[in-house]
Amino acid sequence: MLVVVTLLRDNALTSVFMACAGKPNICGGFTVANHKSALKRHKQSLQRAGRNRAARTRVKNAIKQVRAAIQNNEQGQASEALSSAASVLAKAAGKGAMHWKKAARKISRLAHAVNGISAQ
Repeated sequence: MLVVVTLLRDNALTSVFMACAGKPNICGGFTVANHKSALKRHKQSLQRAGRNRAARTRVKNAIKQVRAAIQNNEQGQASEALSSAASVLAKAAGKGAMHWKKAARKISRLAHAVNGISAQ
């Protein structure tokens, strides 16, 4: 029986396969796949989850930059941050890290907030 242990090292997910004795499908509280293909799918899902987590983190950081510029009433900086945030959101939506309608909604709300700066 094999156990897949996932480690986060140098900002990369690393899977380590370890032999395990014990009850079938249970080793140290972790349910383990019995087939090579299932182990591969699990490894792929961990890699995908890591990529999606990184994309969502980039989205949050880009939105924070726009919000900070809006808070400081800096129209030019907010516009630049909005264009870069829109790009990051579109990429995340295109890669499937978030739903495209959610990305569009966030871009729209940020644009509305940036346009509200000049009205003040």
